[in-house]
Amino acid sequence: MIVPMKKVTVLCLDHARDETLEALRALGTVHLSHLQLPEGEEVEKARARLAYVERALEILPPHPQQALSGKTAEQVVTALWALIHEQKDIRENLAHLKHERIRVEPYGSFDPESIRKLAGKGIHVKLYQAPPGADMQAPPDCALQVLSSTKEGVHFAVIGRGDFSLNAVEFVPSSRSLSEIEAETAVAEKRLAGIDEEISAFGGDHPAVARMVQDARDHVRYAEARAGMGAEKAIAYLQGYCPASSVSMIEAASAEKGWGLVISEPSADDPVPTKIENPGWIKPIKAIFDMTGILPGYHEVDISVPFLIFLSIFFAMLVGDAGYGLLFVWLTRFARKKMPKAPAYPFTLLYIMSAATIVWGLLTRTVFGMPKHMLWEARIPWLEDDTNVMQLCFIIGAVHLSLAHLWNAWLLRRTPQALAHIGWTCTTWGMFFTAGMFVLGKTFPSWAAPLMIAGVLLIVLFKTPVKQLKSEWFGHAMLPLDIIANFTDVVSYLRLFAVGTASFAVANAFNQMLTPMFGGLLSGLVAAVLLFLGHALNIALCGLGILVHGVRLNTLEFSSHMGVQWSGRPYRPFCKQCEKDLNK
Repeated sequence: MIVPMKKVTVLCLDHARDETLEALRALGTVHLSHLQLPEGEEVEKARARLAYVERALEILPPHPQQALSGKTAEQVVTALWALIHEQKDIRENLAHLKHERIRVEPYGSFDPESIRKLAGKGIHVKLYQAPPGADMQAPPDCALQVLSSTKEGVHFAVIGRGDFSLNAVEFVPSSRSLSEIEAETAVAEKRLAGIDEEISAFGGDHPAVARMVQDARDHVRYAEARAGMGAEKAIAYLQGYCPASSVSMIEAASAEKGWGLVISEPSADDPVPTKIENPGWIKPIKAIFDMTGILPGYHEVDISVPFLIFLSIFFAMLVGDAGYGLLFVWLTRFARKKMPKAPAYPFTLLYIMSAATIVWGLLTRTVFGMPKHMLWEARIPWLEDDTNVMQLCFIIGAVHLSLAHLWNAWLLRRTPQALAHIGWTCTTWGMFFTAGMFVLGKTFPSWAAPLMIAGVLLIVLFKTPVKQLKSEWFGHAMLPLDIIANFTDVVSYLRLFAVGTASFAVANAFNQMLTPMFGGLLSGLVAAVLLFLGHALNIALCGLGILVHGVRLNTLEFSSHMGVQWSGRPYRPFCKQCEKDLNK
């Protein structure tokens, strides 16, 4: 359920800004909406400080069991930044050294100083590079010595007295020999390894630095809140949103602090944040919302319940294997033991999805892709007919989309527009029978055509209020395309069958290819490893299919029919050390 919000305006004396913000932060219930751009010197300093400590935390490995360094968090950050700068300088020098080595290596290891000394005695040594296969001739009274040949060309030296030139690219010697470059490279790489060790030595200070980062984030939010307040002469004011149930807390604080307070209903144009509170059995779906970063807008509908129910069905049909479901249960239990302090709802979601997969796999006799004749005799013949399963996909799609329109009809029950959604429900079932006729070769019922015609009439007559026809006539012009899209939406649920069938086919193919190899010990071990990798790949593809298809059917097909655009902004109240998602 989307929690009802109230718009809050707090007025205070300008000199009491800090006292007011501290009191609001202690309440921790108002989501601030800046009245002006939160900019200024203090804000920039706070943001720079946050970036400074965040960078230190990024490179610090989390080893809370490691011994403390004995330094304060500030000293640790200072030491880390010294290492960061040194690391940066060494890496830049290493890049230069590696480039120089690549340039010098074809000419071998020589002392550049010896070339300069010889030049002082009138003997000139010049280094050249010529294309592969080039005809190289030494100038008169000169000697030519090939040093190396690579795919880039031939590298050679020419030695002679006096000035001479050659039709080739001359190489300018480095100030260091190849051996010196390699020695400097080794020293630099050793120091880099030492820096990594020094950074790791601060691993026990990770919690202290993390708290420092959180304090810096709090300071940024405070500075932005202060800079974002409005002001009029001696009065400063701010606006925000709080849950309706928290209004009494704001009113009590206002009476105590002497604030001016205005509580009102948010308008349709206000940037109201979304806070969702659901019973425990629905909360697991929040894991999907968190992972995908989606949230319904405040004025939209929370579809958590149908999302959870239908995603469980989609998950089961897309994976479709009871063996995989049992494996998921074991992996979830293992992960939960390893992460006892993590929130419970993601693990609960995995248990639900795994249980649904086991049930579907048992109903369809699918276990690790094994041939069905090797499994139990009891079966449901209807579910082992591909045509029937495809029809089931269409039924699920029609029910899913109809639920969206019937829900909208209920929300609009006091307006004529409810009848338009009844019309969409009729056309959805008409498209269900149309899909059955074209895809499955089913007979189109005689009463389905009148049902579709009645649905279209209801949509045309009640889709748009009469007063809005002039401005929204384009929606009626696009109605034929919308009806065609309704057909494609119903057909799109066929992906449940297609992906589930592909999953079984991949698992079964691996089984058939590798089972004959189990005759010998060595070949059996190789087959076992390959079989494990094959099923692991299939599970990974199933996971991708769930994101691409299972989540999509809820967030796109169902949501578009429901009118949910996922335009929500998360509710983040102004409070100390409170950057986490408070919908948890």
